[in-house]
Amino acid sequence: NQSVSILICYTHTKQEMQPRSPLSIVTALVDKINLCKKVIYPDCDIKFTGNVSWVGKTSMEVKMHMLQLHDGDYSPVLDATFVMVARDPENKRPAFVNPLVPESPEEEEIFKQGELNKLKRIDFSTASLLKMAPTAEERNVIHDIFLNTLDTKTVSFRSRILPPNSVWMEDAKLKGLQICHPQERNIFNRIFGGFLMRKAFELGWATACSYGCSRPFIVSVDDIMFQRPVEVGSLLLLSGQVCYTEKNYIQVRVHSEVYDADTREHHTTNIFHFTFMSENEVPRIVPKTYGESMLYLDGKRHFAAIMKEI
Repeated sequence: NQSVSILICYTHTKQEMQPRSPLSIVTALVDKINLCKKVIYPDCDIKFTGNVSWVGKTSMEVKMHMLQLHDGDYSPVLDATFVMVARDPENKRPAFVNPLVPESPEEEEIFKQGELNKLKRIDFSTASLLKMAPTAEERNVIHDIFLNTLDTKTVSFRSRILPPNSVWMEDAKLKGLQICHPQERNIFNRIFGGFLMRKAFELGWATACSYGCSRPFIVSVDDIMFQRPVEVGSLLLLSGQVCYTEKNYIQVRVHSEVYDADTREHHTTNIFHFTFMSENEVPRIVPKTYGESMLYLDGKRHFAAIMKEI
């Protein structure tokens, strides 16, 4: 999906006087990937379709659809939305791209939806819990969780009791390490974003699997921001955390960072949000600290946004 979407962007930025696009196209954001089917058959043909749905000055939104041939007909498997950014390969600065001109009412509607998606991304980023305090409703949710974990015998802030059928958030995490080998590099000699997504998904799936005690199904991938490139040879540290649960749904956040052995510093490269569905109802996840409470609310926000889409 990601490779095809980049190819579509190169087609859009191609100029008639030049044999190939003079720009470099990089993935800035995986806005969402929604699964339409639980089962993807390993022995049936797959077809990818996609189009540029919205264009800004230097960025492009691409809609991708994956279909699979089964019982003589192609049926939808997943839908994805990517945001790509054009770069000048000489100075690495943003570059202007060809405008997009809708030619029919249907294309006008697609373009308007792309503009709305851009505004939603801006609003979601502006309201980030790293920038703004939780809403009054969210503060009440966290306070109710806190009251439910107080020890009624001691009524002490330090004494906390886990409610029935619940798991402390600090006990619902998994970690992993990847050495980034050169065979995973892209045309820019950096680690391919699809490789990072696959490794994050594997850890996220394992986190949901161990939490729900059954094989989970992926429902959606949401809001993957590529904050900085990963160099070949990097030590990639991945941390999977169950941050929100509801019925048989499990919201997992995977934090990706690189470790610089020379400076001993950690730098965040990506944050991944996965929504899984377990076969059975899962225990409730319970935050204990303020930081965990913010992760809980962030997971709750992403889950609510996903439920509106499916």
